[in-house]
Amino acid sequence: MTLTELLIIAIGLSMDAFAVSIGKGLSLRAVRLRHYLLAGLWFGGFQALMPLVGYACGVNFAEAVASIDHWIAFVLLAIIGGKMVRDALAGEEESSDADFSVRTMFLLAVATSIDALAVGVSFAFLHVDLTRSVITIGLTTFLFSAAGVQIGHLFGNRWRSHAELLGGVVLISMGLKILVEHLFFN
Repeated sequence: MTLTELLIIAIGLSMDAFAVSIGKGLSLRAVRLRHYLLAGLWFGGFQALMPLVGYACGVNFAEAVASIDHWIAFVLLAIIGGKMVRDALAGEEESSDADFSVRTMFLLAVATSIDALAVGVSFAFLHVDLTRSVITIGLTTFLFSAAGVQIGHLFGNRWRSHAELLGGVVLISMGLKILVEHLFFN
């Protein structure tokens, strides 16, 4: 996997956290450095951790499904991306909450990084450089989350669903690319 492809996946994965960070920024009367750092560290940390967990799970059965690994990667990315697109198009307003407590941030970080777990499983089939992937995903999500707090504080709700829609389309596109490359160019 090229660095460009990895960055595209990292950006797609970071969109849920970006959308939640926009909501957090929207709810703040005054944004402080700690808000940027908390959003970035929680979301970026979990987005980096979950592919490791997914990879560990996937590597245990990667050899057994090697002949259909491209289909598994495609299906996982399509399901994750499809859910993100569906959620974005549903147009439901999510409540904004200025709570940055450990409990709240932990729950949000887990909820926004489940897709990264599934991507980690697909990484086991794709034989990617896991260290580079985890660092790229974590750092990208850190930056998008910190920026999301500021954007939410400045612009509000109107960008949240667009971010989630873009993330879903990116993940579906990457899944299709993996499938097409394997079926037609291998």
